[in-house]
Amino acid sequence: MSTTETDTPLNPELSDLPGLIRQWAKEHGFSDAGITTADTGEHAQHLQDWLDKGYQGNMEYMGHHGDKRYTPSSLVPGTTRVISVRMDYMPTPDSPKEALTNRENAYITRYALGRDYHKLIRKRLASLAKKIDEAVSGYDYRAFVDSAPVLERALAQRAGLGWIGKNNMLIHPKAGSFFFLGEIFTSAPLPVDASFNTDHCGSCSSCLDMCPTDAFVGPHKLDARRCISYLTIELKDSIPEELRSLMGNRVFGCDDCQLVCPWQKFKKPTKEDDFQPRHGLDNSSLAELFMWTEEQFLKRTEGSAIRRTGYEGWLRNLAVGLGNAPSTIPVIEALKQRADYPSDMVREHVQWALAQHGL
Repeated sequence: MSTTETDTPLNPELSDLPGLIRQWAKEHGFSDAGITTADTGEHAQHLQDWLDKGYQGNMEYMGHHGDKRYTPSSLVPGTTRVISVRMDYMPTPDSPKEALTNRENAYITRYALGRDYHKLIRKRLASLAKKIDEAVSGYDYRAFVDSAPVLERALAQRAGLGWIGKNNMLIHPKAGSFFFLGEIFTSAPLPVDASFNTDHCGSCSSCLDMCPTDAFVGPHKLDARRCISYLTIELKDSIPEELRSLMGNRVFGCDDCQLVCPWQKFKKPTKEDDFQPRHGLDNSSLAELFMWTEEQFLKRTEGSAIRRTGYEGWLRNLAVGLGNAPSTIPVIEALKQRADYPSDMVREHVQWALAQHGL
């Protein structure tokens, strides 16, 4: 993306920085970088409309923090620019569509198969910020990786890193959408990139049509209360019974609205070893994972995003997956062994699953 002039006088060091920042970002493992002003534009109103409709479910935190979520200078006073970066995470080799069709195996969203991305990207961003500071000191820099109220997709779109598709994912025309985002807030008056204002979704509605639980009420409008990612990660209570049979074998997150997107043919495999699958989580049976003890769960999900659901949430999700699996001996036996589990929530989902198999 080309840079545009700003109304702030620039010294030579600052005017040279955008190209250098892209170069340094790639040296730090990022696929791309862009710069925008500390403003989310119309996205602030989009967020408010979404909250007003109650689509956030029990994610009350989405409405907290006043205007800090959509006004970078309120979150970090003095911020005038935001450097947005992306990092590819799709493991290779990988066959997510095949994993979804094997109903005795667990499907885990691809970003959670390896180590938690937060620490890795935050460390890289901190190093990148230090590099920039060494080149032109006297300004403040602060890095974020999904760790503060930041409208990261809005900022990335305004920084020229892609457009926000009908599934609300940021899509890059040469990389699809399987990537993480991170930001550096800075007081340096850097030249900004042109916003990515062209929507390349056209008349395609594959992501909306393929959602297993019909969570989209329209383009760009997601009712999180029906989204499998919300149900398996954010929701801490029982999963609504009417949605369980629609979840299939998806036990932590969901990628369907991304996998079906035509732009994924351009997706790039990750270059990070940390994002490769650990403990065979890309090819494990539901029954095997369901029989993990809490100690095994904690050990095998150490440094993993899967920890977010907690052990009871993990068993709850797997029970639903087992209820949707074929009525094989391993499936039935696994459920029976957890039929008297101490947790009311887990026991309820196990009983539902057994009933699905006529037991």
